[in-house]
Amino acid sequence: MSIRVLVADDQALVRAGFRRLLADEPDIDVVAEADNGIEAVDKASRFAPTVVLMDIRMPQLDGIAATQRILAADPTARVLILTTFDLDEYVYEALRAGASGFVLKDDPPEQLLAAIRTVAAGDALLSPAVTKRVIRQFARGPRPVPSTALDELTSREREIFRLIADGLSNAEIGRELYISETTVKTHVTHVFQKLNVRDRVQAVVLAYQTGLAGLEA
Repeated sequence: MSIRVLVADDQALVRAGFRRLLADEPDIDVVAEADNGIEAVDKASRFAPTVVLMDIRMPQLDGIAATQRILAADPTARVLILTTFDLDEYVYEALRAGASGFVLKDDPPEQLLAAIRTVAAGDALLSPAVTKRVIRQFARGPRPVPSTALDELTSREREIFRLIADGLSNAEIGRELYISETTVKTHVTHVFQKLNVRDRVQAVVLAYQTGLAGLEA
């Protein structure tokens, strides 16, 4: 099945550029475009895209609010935030709203395509470097309140949660802890279930909110 993409950006040239890029990919189909947040919410409902490429700054309704509305209507939707800067002031809010990651508008084409496929497959997209910058940026805020959900984690699961928050992949966690990647995947699944998060992005946000990641930053 093809990956259905909705491109939401208030600049016509940007939308046209993405459409031209994606048109050459046999497994990706641009099903709709939107030039403001309200239209993005409406078309996400009507066209049921696999992935929404969402600009943060749009008229009528910004990308954060649009992301919240889209995910409220369809929790299985995947939103990739489009931004001009690698640590936009709104990025954290977008991730907290449920976005699965973000890409830079000037990223190389192959990187954007990989991001779309990664998110469409159900994975989150947040690189280790970006994770650490997000944590450094937002750990300056009000002191977070510890979550009782952390108490349900075993010592090993808590250790793995810290490494997820640091941006490590399953393979990297395995090497760090001298365990197999299969074992790591099992632990990660248990961590996500106990913390009620669906992917690594939500795990990183929770790590900040509970102060776990802030301590490392």
